[in-house]
Amino acid sequence: MIKKQMLLWVLCFSLLLIQLPAASAAPALPGDGRLTYETSFTATDTALSGTSSMQQNFTIMDYWNVDELKINLHFQVSQITAEQISSVTLSLNGSPFYSFRPSLQNNGEQRLSLSAPKGFLREGSNVLSIQGNLRTTTADDQICYVDNKQGSWLHLFNTSSIAVVYTPKALTGGISDFTERFSGIDTLNSNKSLIALPENASGSELESATYALSGLVKGNTLEDRTIPLLPYRQDTIKDKGFVVVVAMYDHVPAGLKKLLSSTEDLSTHALIQLVQKDTRPTLVVTSKDESLLIKAGRLLASQELLSQISSDVKAVDDATEVADPAYSISSNVTFAEAGDKLTGPNHQERTYFVSLPSNRSIADSGKISLDFRYAQNLDFERSLVTVSINNTPIGSKKLTKELANGDTLNVSVPQSLNISGNFSVTVAFDLEMASAVCTPNTEQMPWAYIGKESAMHLNTKDRTELLFNNYPYPFLRDEIYNHVAVVLPAEMDDYSYQSLGNVFNLLGRYAGGNTGDIHYYTDDVSADNLKNNNIIAIGSYKNNKVIRDNNDKLYFRYNTDGSTLLSNEKMSIEEKYGAEIGTLQLVDSPYENGRGLLAVTGVNSEDYYMASKLISTEKDKWKVYGDGVILDKDGNVGAYRFKTITGAAKDSVLKQITARSDVLGFVVAVVLVVTLVLVALLLLLRKHFKKRGDQRET
Repeated sequence: MIKKQMLLWVLCFSLLLIQLPAASAAPALPGDGRLTYETSFTATDTALSGTSSMQQNFTIMDYWNVDELKINLHFQVSQITAEQISSVTLSLNGSPFYSFRPSLQNNGEQRLSLSAPKGFLREGSNVLSIQGNLRTTTADDQICYVDNKQGSWLHLFNTSSIAVVYTPKALTGGISDFTERFSGIDTLNSNKSLIALPENASGSELESATYALSGLVKGNTLEDRTIPLLPYRQDTIKDKGFVVVVAMYDHVPAGLKKLLSSTEDLSTHALIQLVQKDTRPTLVVTSKDESLLIKAGRLLASQELLSQISSDVKAVDDATEVADPAYSISSNVTFAEAGDKLTGPNHQERTYFVSLPSNRSIADSGKISLDFRYAQNLDFERSLVTVSINNTPIGSKKLTKELANGDTLNVSVPQSLNISGNFSVTVAFDLEMASAVCTPNTEQMPWAYIGKESAMHLNTKDRTELLFNNYPYPFLRDEIYNHVAVVLPAEMDDYSYQSLGNVFNLLGRYAGGNTGDIHYYTDDVSADNLKNNNIIAIGSYKNNKVIRDNNDKLYFRYNTDGSTLLSNEKMSIEEKYGAEIGTLQLVDSPYENGRGLLAVTGVNSEDYYMASKLISTEKDKWKVYGDGVILDKDGNVGAYRFKTITGAAKDSVLKQITARSDVLGFVVAVVLVVTLVLVALLLLLRKHFKKRGDQRET
């Protein structure tokens, strides 16, 4: 009887265990502080063929302690790949760490996940290289052979990724440490940053916050993420990890105000102080003086100054220097300051990036002077060097054995390329080998070297057309805010704040200094205040008087009560559809010639917020061109050009000459020569008349 009872109890206990959930294998502990940041490969799939390689960049932030680095590959190889002699090698920052032979199972498609050595990592930018050596011919009895390059391919899917498992370091570096984390890739990717303002923020608070946003967004290296701008409330800060609060002292939330330093007189100082470091790190920017609050915002707009502040507190007064140096455009751009060596056969290239303000384009008389040398064991009938700008070839030269130890190439830059803003210059060598079929692949041979004297002589001119093709002109000129006046709706809701933040997320990326001007106005602003300004008007027909008063100047106009947008010569708009779209319209300012007005508008605040997202990131900027753009709720974008003649008045001939040092020098030389000739003629005439006078006297 006792045995039966024991058996019954054992059976019941076993059934209970069966009902309990199974434990997961090695779960991540929620309190261990470890996080994962994953970098996906390029947005499009990548194909390697024959012996070729591709590179994927990823970033390790300074404040990460890396625990593990995982490489996740998803790829497919050609179905005729010779498995036993094909290979793929992975390298990290130039150091190989893993090789494998791709399998033909599952139609050649496979996934591979592996750990990479942390010792090869470095803070900042890192490079994962994938080198494919793919063969379709075994050639067991041949000394050398020609492989089928078209058939020997490896297709790398964009679902491949690099995952970094890390533990954040303690925040000990003060304001500079905070700002780096605030704009860090992990923080922005998880939407943990926020710039917060008081409800119904004043013009000085908005101006200061805009400058701060312009500086902090420069640390954002992600093309599809923004830093939001919203009022400070519990619901807006709830999920945030890093917050910047910009407010006059009387508007600072009480919980933060009691944490601020009391050693400074805030009627004569502005305070930038880091508080709540161990919970939700918050940078408070405040003052009792409006001009000093704006000055503190300008300090936050300077990345160089921010990186130097290692303390938790920074006081700003009238004597504090916060202005960045004035931007200057160099007419001579060097490519490789220490020279650049390229090794290996066939096609080898180097790309150099040239930075220009978005409103500048390449003028005539530009040229590239290339100084280079190369190996003497090339097939000189097939080897050459090619120079390209933005992947468009502009000149080539055949390599010769006689000039191998010192060759040059001078190429004029065609004005027809119509290049403005940043661009790339690529120098490509085709280093063809004699009897290449039987030549082993020794990676150090052949070679080419680009000398440090290689440079580009650059002449630029302003692009003043009021088109989104040239955006962010006219609001930035030579990377400085260019007399910007922002007119906001009569009543601001969260969509209005987010729209404002979206506009300045992209403008801030392009702004190079902190000395320009931005002023804020409500919709009842007088016309005199808008003169000599480039205007950004955000809102609807009903809540922004500037948009309402200039409805007849818009390309997409409202009906009489502002309930829908009307059809025009470019687009037919159904009434309900017109009430649900957002628009961006860049028109001539009705307040002064040569200035522009950007209307970010729609019937409802959600509609113009939707439109503002098109000019918030680099990811979507390419969709915006012409001077009138619409966006509907399904994400459909329509971009149109309405203006036939656009832009500010042309510069005078004198101004154009003074802007060109080469032309100016030529004109000065001509003027001097003409002056000398005239002086000589006058002296000769004087001498001639003097002689005639002497003769009459005798």
